[in-house]
Amino acid sequence: MAARVAAEAGGGDALPLLDDLMPWSVRPLRPGRPWVTAPDAASLRARWDLLVGAEGAEQERLFRPSRSRTPLTPAVALPGRSTGTSAFARDPGPYPEPVRISHGPFDEQWLIPDHRLLDAARPELWRVADGHQIFAVEHGYVPRDSGPALYATALLPDGYSPAGRPGRIRPLHRRPGARDPNLTPGLAAELTARYGAPVTAESVLAWALAAARPSPAGPLVPLPADAALWAEGLELGRELLRLQLRGAHGGERPRLPGGRRPYVRAALPPRPAGPRYEADEETLFIGEGRISPVPAGAWDFRVSGVRVLELWFERRTADAAAAGGPGAEGLTAEGLAAVGPRGWPQERTSELLELITVLALLSGLLPRQQALRDRLDEADLLTREALHTAGVLPAPAWARRPASVLDHQEEGPEGQFALL
Repeated sequence: MAARVAAEAGGGDALPLLDDLMPWSVRPLRPGRPWVTAPDAASLRARWDLLVGAEGAEQERLFRPSRSRTPLTPAVALPGRSTGTSAFARDPGPYPEPVRISHGPFDEQWLIPDHRLLDAARPELWRVADGHQIFAVEHGYVPRDSGPALYATALLPDGYSPAGRPGRIRPLHRRPGARDPNLTPGLAAELTARYGAPVTAESVLAWALAAARPSPAGPLVPLPADAALWAEGLELGRELLRLQLRGAHGGERPRLPGGRRPYVRAALPPRPAGPRYEADEETLFIGEGRISPVPAGAWDFRVSGVRVLELWFERRTADAAAAGGPGAEGLTAEGLAAVGPRGWPQERTSELLELITVLALLSGLLPRQQALRDRLDEADLLTREALHTAGVLPAPAWARRPASVLDHQEEGPEGQFALL
């Protein structure tokens, strides 16, 4: 009963938090202006060109200045990026190639990686983002929500939360090249001794994906005393991790078995309206377009109480409704965010089919997750007190700070090198 009581009480002191196990975390990115991200990269280039071509008050209006950033604000280049560092109005520099990011759970978008355009880009995340990194992203807490507490992505996440206060971003590794695991010192050794099998940072993340529960203090992570239960949950967690990484790090892209793969049965219109789902037919209607089969679990998959597919469509249909095309004249009060494709790009349909596949496979694992939760409710668990007694907790202060990963100079404002 310990796990149930602790979860309902909002955390308490009984069960460890993800914050206890993976102590280094970073707050979500704060772009400060909506036009720096988009579902397609071409829109970002069009917005950049319009901003560069504008002058004076018109450029300032399109830029959408904030206290942190204006067209006259210089800024350091983001780690690993060669962009202008002088004030944008004086010298915008060449267009920086956009990067693929995770815009909240299960939504992949594009971002202009120019620090002068971003209020708070979190450079410490950019320093450790490489082909080996995995990010654990906490969902915002919503009372009485029984959905997932976090998700994992190989893309740089912005930490956006569909509802509730955004959670923290926790890199799996503190240094590039999969070095220096973001685990509380001594935790891996303690769990390895208890379970009789090697425990790594990826093991802890996989377990958290399977077993963590939302709470106001952050995800609660019940750790079983029983090695067999740990192994069972770890197998489930690794499957969840594989699906959420979507083929990153050499894995296979998620696929449904033959006969259950979603297909476009009627072409989606150039400006599709919001989706409508028919459970009896397992069909998703998008205007005159039809996609099937779409399992009910994929359609109803929710994060923080918000249906993922509806939110995905809402972002893209709103853009399409306001879009004026790459050469839009007379931009509305929405400014650059209104610049986008005139129709529905073909690649967007492919992304939708993959999202349906991922959500269908994840929903198919929900019964196993619930069964694991039920078993943990009755199991003996490792409490925070037990981890204190073992000398694992509390995490030392240095483990909560970024590691020193700077083996090169980073360009500062106005072309000067940053003092490190």
